[in-house]
Amino acid sequence: MNNSLTSLHPNPGWASTSSAQPVGKHCILELYNCDPGKLNDEAFIRTTIATAARDAGATVLHLISHHFQPQGVTGLVLLAESHLSIHTWPESGYAAVDVFTCGDHTMPERACHALIQTLEAEHHSLHSFLRETPPNLSEQARDPLAT
Repeated sequence: MNNSLTSLHPNPGWASTSSAQPVGKHCILELYNCDPGKLNDEAFIRTTIATAARDAGATVLHLISHHFQPQGVTGLVLLAESHLSIHTWPESGYAAVDVFTCGDHTMPERACHALIQTLEAEHHSLHSFLRETPPNLSEQARDPLAT
């Protein structure tokens, strides 16, 4: 994929959009009975979430994470298309994941399925829904801000 960041923006031309067009897709993933060692390994989580974001066809801009004491990791991948976040509770084998991508070239479910496999979740719950364009945005012309 040889896109510039501008072309990856959900509305690169700043044209008005129809109220029927979704602004993006949001996935909420809960992972149960995962490998506690993986959930508590900050370097592993960082690599895993960045790879999952790329698997979804997203463009990684920044990656931040924090390891808590005595256990647990929070990670965030800032994407040109939005974000992927994870919060882990190794003592419970549980992880909460949020993936939101704008535009129609990404597949956030792919990121979720990669995380299910990589974190070795025995059970999971995945809810996906379209984020609709707010009516007040879809009914007006959107021009770039003057700089």
